[in-house]
Amino acid sequence: MSVVKCDPFKYIATLQGRINRLFEDAFPRSAMEGEDLSTCAWRPLVDIFESDDGVVVQMDLPGVQKDDVTIEVKNNVLNVHGLRAAKSDVREDRFYRRERTCGTFQRAFSLHTAIAPETIKATFKHGVLTILIPHPEEDKPKKISVSID
Repeated sequence: MSVVKCDPFKYIATLQGRINRLFEDAFPRSAMEGEDLSTCAWRPLVDIFESDDGVVVQMDLPGVQKDDVTIEVKNNVLNVHGLRAAKSDVREDRFYRRERTCGTFQRAFSLHTAIAPETIKATFKHGVLTILIPHPEEDKPKKISVSID
């Protein structure tokens, strides 16, 4: 039989990881993205991927009207905010369950390079906002003619 040395600190890192995951699940890290959830009623889900034309941001906005969405680019940060209005013909005392949140939302995403805001295109179809951020144009070398005397 072999003797195994006891290390009381062996599982502390694992315990710390579990505690961190517990807090991350309970309190999502939105401050790192520049968002303030305390003023927002809900947070729409987003997919971000790269296409041949650029980076695409797709955001699920069911029940949101096109006119209630604002997209801004400032200091290399893409901000999307808006409102999903609460429209219900049902009185509050008649609900058994109410899970669909309404109110304001905001999402902010850092852009890795400076993008001219006028080149960004957005479409809104079937409750999905699609934003296309084109690839920045590569800096082409400038040819300068020098006259030699």
